Amino acid sequence: IQQVFKQLFYMINAVALNNLLLRKDVCSWSTGMQLRFNISQLEEWLHGKNLQQSGAPQTLEPLIQAAQLLQLKKKTTEDAEAICSLCTSLTTQQIVKILNLYTPVNEFEERVTVAFIRDIQAHLQERNDAPQLLLDFKHIFPVLFPFNPSSITMDTIHIPASLNLEFLNKV
Repeated sequence: IQQVFKQLFYMINAVALNNLLLRKDVCSWSTGMQLRFNISQLEEWLHGKNLQQSGAPQTLEPLIQAAQLLQLKKKTTEDAEAICSLCTSLTTQQIVKILNLYTPVNEFEERVTVAFIRDIQAHLQERNDAPQLLLDFKHIFPVLFPFNPSSITMDTIHIPASLNLEFLNKV
């Protein structure tokens, strides 16, 4: 059950983040607020079902960081440093793309300046991320089956002659 929810939450993360990276109309402060609220609802549900150890909350980390990126101030060098230290699960390309797509929805917000984006790129220059923009939503985590040893020892097993397994010898 835990592995199923980890996979499901990864798919939610990948599809939502990919939409955020591809659609200019959803890159705004209010979308960041809405995403963060919805993610917190998912995290509360996982906690209520005692699935927080499943790895599912960790799969949502890039989406959480993208939502926080949309909500942070984007003006000064200190803001750039805060963004770089916060967004560790996002690649440099993803951070820059979200900042380029950021669209103010009211007069209190401002567009992200080109100088600020260059400042971010300079801060993230030393990162060795994969040059990846979109997440692979078809990624499948390996399924792990727990090993439960049998209480029956091999020397106590009787193999019926009707199985025609004469080539097996007891050692």
